[in-house]
Order: sequence, then structure tokens, then C-alpha cells
Amino acid sequence: MKDNAYRYLVVGGGMTGDAVCQGIRSVDADGPVGLVGEEPDPPYKRPPLTKGLWSGGAEEKIWRNTVDRGVDLHLGRRIVRIDPAAGTAVDDAGDEYRYEKLILATGGRARRLPQDGDGVVYFRTLGDYRHVRALSDEGARFVVIGGGFIGSELAASLRSQGREVTMVFPEEGVGWRTFPASLATAVTDYYRDKGIQVLAKTLVGSVEQGGVRLEDGRTLEADAVVAGLGIEPNVELAAEAGLPVDGGIVVDDHARVQGVDNVWAAGDVAQFPIAALGRSGRVEHEDHANNHGRLAGANAAGADQVYDRLPFFYSDLFDLGYEAVGELDSRLQTVEVWQEPARKGVVAYVDAESRPRGVLLWNVWDRVDAARELIAAGRPVGEAEVGALG
Repeated sequence: MKDNAYRYLVVGGGMTGDAVCQGIRSVDADGPVGLVGEEPDPPYKRPPLTKGLWSGGAEEKIWRNTVDRGVDLHLGRRIVRIDPAAGTAVDDAGDEYRYEKLILATGGRARRLPQDGDGVVYFRTLGDYRHVRALSDEGARFVVIGGGFIGSELAASLRSQGREVTMVFPEEGVGWRTFPASLATAVTDYYRDKGIQVLAKTLVGSVEQGGVRLEDGRTLEADAVVAGLGIEPNVELAAEAGLPVDGGIVVDDHARVQGVDNVWAAGDVAQFPIAALGRSGRVEHEDHANNHGRLAGANAAGADQVYDRLPFFYSDLFDLGYEAVGELDSRLQTVEVWQEPARKGVVAYVDAESRPRGVLLWNVWDRVDAARELIAAGRPVGEAEVGALG
């Protein structure tokens, strides 16, 4: 059994894990740091997997260069047990790690279909990108299951490569859970205009060799089936160790796991206080991974920073794009100001008193900070205030 002793042990090899290491090094330049990650690759930027790499971005630019921070990388390993009281962790090869401070950046795993067979690529990792890209370069026909964040980006990227693409999802339109109904309908029509066959309000029955069988009996022929169905947070390790879990690993505004002195959690897996919205929640996007990860690492190394950031996210859909901040839920009421319908405008998602909870900047750029200020102010808004963001 190999034994490794660290001042800081980071569990998770994604963007958040690397950001944690950055945060540690901003405070402690020399303390021994170990990072254990399940993937065989070192930490990398995840957004290019559905965005930039498909439009000519170079793969060598995605690497986070974690090892340059003096971090020991243990890749292709999964931590299966932690003991916060003893300061130990064990991986799936039986190796033990001793630590003074533990930072959990375990992220999430792709949601799966109830009956998927062996023929579905659950798009999540660099390995998934390389596999799907090779199929695309060979001219494969694709069925993309899911009309949300990942599904919409991936379908657009595949179609931009000239591939035949069919999208299948149960909602009424692309981005239906996020966008107002009129915008989701417009985006769906836009995808169809781009040559994508969009099968909304459609359920997958099973994935079979050579395609997908729908619940209504129809069969879709395909060379490859790719699913983008969101993620489920990897909380089992924490739960089994007795750490507080409620939709994610529960942390305070310093990213410290509640009730535990030597454990922090950050990124996708953390259930954290969202000060501007007056509630707790999880956020699964790059901005949060980077900033929450750095703060958790810095605080583990002795800083005393409060996480009061309202994270933002962004997407590119053919020649449409957006930035968004706060709570985007299509069930909320909206105040919308469009310079050009479905092409350029601002949408504020508001509560029953017309106070903004989230802002969608549709083909409107560099206004995220102003949108944050509008949300944080907590005052009712109308078209004048929302339009001023555009």
C-alpha cells in the first residue's frame, strides 16, 4: 500500500480542483498539495468540449497546467473513503492519503437514460469529445438526446461540421426550462432552419444498434447517439463520511463544510449560500467552478474570504450567444425588452413583486456586472430598468 502525506488533499481533477490549487498557492506557496482525479487526463477547461474545440480551437490550449503549481497529481484514481476525523483517504487502488486539510471538488456525473444499452455517449469528458469528434470526422449521423445546455451546444457544433443531427427531448422547445416560451420556440425554429431535425415533446424508448427507438414506435437511424442530460452531484463520498448533504455538500459562505473544521467543498458539488438571492443552491458553470474553487483553496490555506459572488454563465448556439446571471427558470415571470425579437435583447426573470432573480443577456455583451447590481439591489423593475442593460 502506497502512503502519501499532504498538507492539502484535493479530491477531484476538474476545473474546480485546479482552481482550488490556485487558491492554495495564492496563500501557501510551499505546502504539499496532492490532487486525486478519476480521469486519466490532468485538469482542463471543460467548456471548449462543446464550444471552441469544434470551431477551430486548439486542444493544447485547454490544459490548466496544474502540475506547474507544484501539485502531485494522482490520475485515473477515485477516492472511495474519507475519514475527516483521522485525516485519511483511500482510493480505489487501496492507496492511502494523509492530509491536514481536505477540499472536495468531486463535481458531478452525467445523468443517464433509464434504458440506454451500450450505445450512448454521455457527453462529459475530454475522452467523450475525442470519441464524438472522431465519429463526426468520419461523417457519422447523430441523434442528440436532450435540449438543454449541453444538448443544444453539442447539436449546434455537430451541425456546424456538416453532420446530420436529430435532437430528441421531452420538453416543448430547445432550452424550454431556461428560456421564456416565446424565445424557446424561436430558438427551436432557428435550429430547424439550420437543418437540425428537432423532435420536441418526444420520449426515447430505447437505444438500439443503429439508432433510437422512440416511445411512440418510430425509429431514428443513427451512427452515434449522444446524450446531454445534465449532471448529478457526486455527494456519496461525503455522505458516507457523515458530512452534511442536501442536494449537494452543504458549505458555509467560506466554502467550509458545515460543522467540520478541516474539510471544504467547492464547485458543482457544493450547496452554498447565494447571498444575492437569499437562498442556498448549486451552480454547475465555469465561472463558479473557478471562483468558488479558488476561494475554497485560499480559505483552506488560511485566508478568510467570503463567497458573495453571483456566478454567471454563457453559451454559443450557431451565431446566437448569450450571457446570463442569477436564477433563470422559465416558470418565473419575465420582463423582456427586445431590440430585435429573439436576436438581441434582455430578459429579467422576476418574482411576484417584480424583483429580479436572474437576467438573460441575449446577444448583449459586457453587461453581466450591471445585471448583478440590478439583482442585488432587490428593487422591482420594469421595462426601463431592464432595457437599460441592453
